[in-house]
Amino acid sequence: MDIFLLCVFLPLVTLAWGQYSDYYYGPYNYGDNDEWVNVYRQGFNFQCPPGQVIVAVRSVFSKKEGSDRLWNYACMPASQSLGEPTECWWEEINRAGTEWYQTCSNNGLVAGFQSQYFPSVLDREWQFYCCRYSRRCPYSCWLTTEYPGHYGEDMDMMMYTYDYYIRGATTTFSAVHRDRQWKFIVCRMTDYDCSFQNV
Repeated sequence: MDIFLLCVFLPLVTLAWGQYSDYYYGPYNYGDNDEWVNVYRQGFNFQCPPGQVIVAVRSVFSKKEGSDRLWNYACMPASQSLGEPTECWWEEINRAGTEWYQTCSNNGLVAGFQSQYFPSVLDREWQFYCCRYSRRCPYSCWLTTEYPGHYGEDMDMMMYTYDYYIRGATTTFSAVHRDRQWKFIVCRMTDYDCSFQNV
């Protein structure tokens, strides 16, 4: 009798777990043949397809190439509960050679990056491409650990849990290493409209 009940209820428990628990993103596709979106010392503009957001960031550092990095990004569709993006925009420029902290305004989510290299400071300026989903609001926000772990190392940041989104970043710049460490600002989003707006 106990085996019979186990056979009946185990599939139901498995189904419920899959529907209601946090689950993990699958393997990331960084684009065609995992190519980089830039070459050293050149600008680039990367945007996810409409309705998708950034879920992974990969980078390698080269001191001999002007202390610059190659970059690549992976995108995934936003949760269906958010609906379609209602507007997208480029945020203000974050200047090269300085530390900065920025989240997408108007409760936006990061859906792209734009960057320009400056040889005078051996660093890049950055802009986030942000998209807003109706009037959804962020909550349960936190900062990731530093990426890379040490200046000059390779970087591979991945969002493992579904329904968490990158809303911005804070970075530190080392004048000695001419490199940056990033902490990404990660939030959940409400599944209902709300009146709160961040600045």
